[in-house]
Amino acid sequence: MRASIRTSAPARHAAMLGIGVYRPRLVVDNDEVAGLIDSSDAWIRTRSGIQRRRWAGEDETIVAMAAAAAAEAIERSGVDPADIGCVLLATISNLKQTPAAASEVATLVGAVNAGAMDISAACAGFCYGLALAGDIVRGGSAETVLLIGVERMTDLIDDRDRGTAFLFADGAGAVVVGRSEEPGIGPVVWGSDGTQGELISQDHSWLDWRDQLAKDPSAEAPALRMNGQPVFRWATVEMAKVARRTLAAAGVDVADLGAFIPHQANDRITSALAKSLRLPPTVAVARDVVEQGNTSAASVPLAMEALLASGEARSGDTALLLGFGAGLSFAGQVVVLP
Repeated sequence: MRASIRTSAPARHAAMLGIGVYRPRLVVDNDEVAGLIDSSDAWIRTRSGIQRRRWAGEDETIVAMAAAAAAEAIERSGVDPADIGCVLLATISNLKQTPAAASEVATLVGAVNAGAMDISAACAGFCYGLALAGDIVRGGSAETVLLIGVERMTDLIDDRDRGTAFLFADGAGAVVVGRSEEPGIGPVVWGSDGTQGELISQDHSWLDWRDQLAKDPSAEAPALRMNGQPVFRWATVEMAKVARRTLAAAGVDVADLGAFIPHQANDRITSALAKSLRLPPTVAVARDVVEQGNTSAASVPLAMEALLASGEARSGDTALLLGFGAGLSFAGQVVVLP
């Protein structure tokens, strides 16, 4: 026997309604990092463009930073937290496996009627989450979705590793996604290539570490490692192709853009992508990595907010978002800035 299933009325369009961020209190300049990796301020700037980064203190946990960013996004959106139907939280640095950080954040911000789950897609996590949030709203599963990208990357890095210690940082960014009269989130272009997963990966598992500790109490905890040169080549060449595909999917030309907001991996990568796309000088290019460092899943919303706060981009502008990183995973979409 076949029954007729009742479905929620679909929402016509979805858009970002408000944005919020949390930047940790501690600002760490290159000189403080350089001594740990036998380097220099000049070497770090030349290699990455980074001048400073933010590192979280003990009380600035994944949940605390996410909740602070989320509360700001909710306030700016004008949405009642009780009306939020789903909370998505993108992170790879929550070392507490369960419960999901999203569930804890939902409770803290008053999203008491929301489903909640974490997303693990590394530096592409926010853009993955934005695609899901848009689909959830358009499909009618929720009127509004709270999406957060948050990281404590300093918990994952070896501060003596010349390949990662100067790059990564901490922070959180959040948006509220809801129904809109006009399209505000374009089609996602995404993918992954597991054959190159070892280029950015944790060097051994927590289970392996537990077994090693039983034999050697000084065994080192797992750390994030990266093979920088092939990652740089992949990001500058392949992500330019993804960016063009994303623009084509949305039916938008580079001349129509108000802003380009790629994952803040490295300012050299950002410059290479902007050059490859032949962005006109009217397009604001996000360079939050210079002051914030690479915050993985938090970098795109942090960079988006920085452009809006500085006035380089304005609410209502059309922007190209591009997330990419470990996996190797990537995702891009054209959006209307909140």
